[in-house]
Order: sequence, then structure tokens, then C-alpha cells
Amino acid sequence: MKIVYMGTPDFAVAPLEAIIKAGHQVMAVVTQPDKQKGRGKEVQMTPVKTCAVQYGIPVFQPVKIREPEAVNKLKEYEADIFVIAAFGQILSEEILTMPPLGCVNIHASLLPAYRGAAPIQWAVINGEKESGVTIMRMEKGIDTGGMYAKKAVSLTHKETGASLHDKLMQAGAELIVEALPKIASGELAPIAQDDSKATHVGRLDKSMGKIDWGKDADVLERLIRGLNSWPSAYTTFKGKTLKIWEADVVAQQGSSIPGTIETVRKDSVDVACGSGILRVYSLQLEGKKRMAVKDFLLGYTLEPGMVLGN
Repeated sequence: MKIVYMGTPDFAVAPLEAIIKAGHQVMAVVTQPDKQKGRGKEVQMTPVKTCAVQYGIPVFQPVKIREPEAVNKLKEYEADIFVIAAFGQILSEEILTMPPLGCVNIHASLLPAYRGAAPIQWAVINGEKESGVTIMRMEKGIDTGGMYAKKAVSLTHKETGASLHDKLMQAGAELIVEALPKIASGELAPIAQDDSKATHVGRLDKSMGKIDWGKDADVLERLIRGLNSWPSAYTTFKGKTLKIWEADVVAQQGSSIPGTIETVRKDSVDVACGSGILRVYSLQLEGKKRMAVKDFLLGYTLEPGMVLGN
């Protein structure tokens, strides 16, 4: 099949490589423009562009995919189908109907649940036991199109946003390669979603990571895992941001106001929450590297009665 592939972040790399290795002809890769990153403001290619360059595939980076010049450029490739995975721009109806087999999206949830921009992290935050990927035909609505195929993935007790991302990225790579020839032959037809069962999730924002110690410990523990590795959950310690990377829930109720350090051990710190206690094992002070609590305590003092988040 002749394919135009649209994607930008790491999540879209494994499916692209799987499509290439399956023998499909990738006419072009469409990805977001390069951006300046880091303190040195060095211009960096997107992960998908890096992959495309390695395989010698032409790369197209429109600022706005809906502009007439971009639309005309897409027509030139004469692709059978467009495959999209976390591209980052909304496609116009003209683009959606351009290739004979339409546009298919690799979405990181079991639709119609978790439509939207950050289904991976929200699945962890909400304590789901199962997630997955859906190959769907795109239409004007956000993740509302008919479904070609699904693949379920179980979440472990300590699943993080980062670990689930990698699982679903690989599942998406396997599923799209299985689905493409069946879509081309007509063996797979899109099945309409049940809109009454749809749920929606928004984009991630750094402010989401601010820990409200008044919430239950189990809620905060899921937040910490869900926002690992980005944007991360955080509190404050002596006026500086303190990221919390790893923690467990202790069932008993804290005796102090939420945010108060109750117990300090050589390898953990117990913090009172609205309900229950959060036992912290790994953290990162602003400007420092992530470290285990036992290493943190070599350079900083944490004592019972101290209040985090003030």
C-alpha cells in the first residue's frame, strides 16, 4: 500500500517502523515543525522525523496542515491511505476524504472510552485495570469515527504513564500492521461507536501535577504514577518545587493536617493525606537529579512535623 504517515512524538515511532518493515510504501512522513528545546534553545527534530530520516523517507512539516499549500502537497503523494498517530493537528474534511481508503488513526484507548488528547495518563490516574489501542477511521469529530480493530492491554498494580505509553505504542504498531491489509481488502469495515458510552479526557498540563494533600492517599498515588514521566506530580519544600516519583499508600489515617511529614525512615517518608498516608520513596528537588529518599536525606533534612506544599 502507498501510505502517508502523520505523527510526531515517540508514541508514533514504533508504528511507523512496523509499517516500513511490513513492506508498505511510505510516500512521506508528515510531522510537526522542529522546535527549540532545552536551555541552549537547540533546534530538535521530532522523534518521527528522526525515524523517517533514518529510513530515507521524505518529510513534510507544515505549520498548518489545513492551509491550501499543505493540502495540495498531500495530493501529490497519491497515497492509498493516511495513517495518523498523535500527529498534533486537526485534519480538515478535505484531507480526511482525500485518500481512497480514508484516514485511519491509532488511538491509545479502547474507544469510545477516553476520547481526547491524553488517554494513556488518565487511564492510570483513574485507576483503570485495562486500556488498549483502537484503529479507527477518522471523521470530523474528535475520536468519534468507526472502529476497525482493538487490542486490549492490562495495567499492572504499579503501572505508570511512561510504562503504559510503551505498552500501547507497541500494541499500536502490531495492530496497525495487522489491520492495513484487511482494510485494503474490505475484510475490515468500520463499526460505529456507541456514543452513550463515550468518555472524554483533556490535554495534560503542568498544573495538574500540583499535589493537593487534602485528597486521599490512593488518589495521589495514582496521580504520581499517571504523570510519570511528564509532567510529573509535585509539591513544595522550603520554597522549592519537590517532585514525587514513587510512593505507596499506607492504609492507616494520619494524625496530622494533610501535607505534614509524620515519619521519616532511612528509605522513606510518610506524609499525611486527606485520607490515609503516602509513603514516599523517590523524589527530586528543583535543580537536582531524581534520587531515592535515603540519598536525599544525606543532603537535606526532613523531620516529623514539617509541612509540604506551603
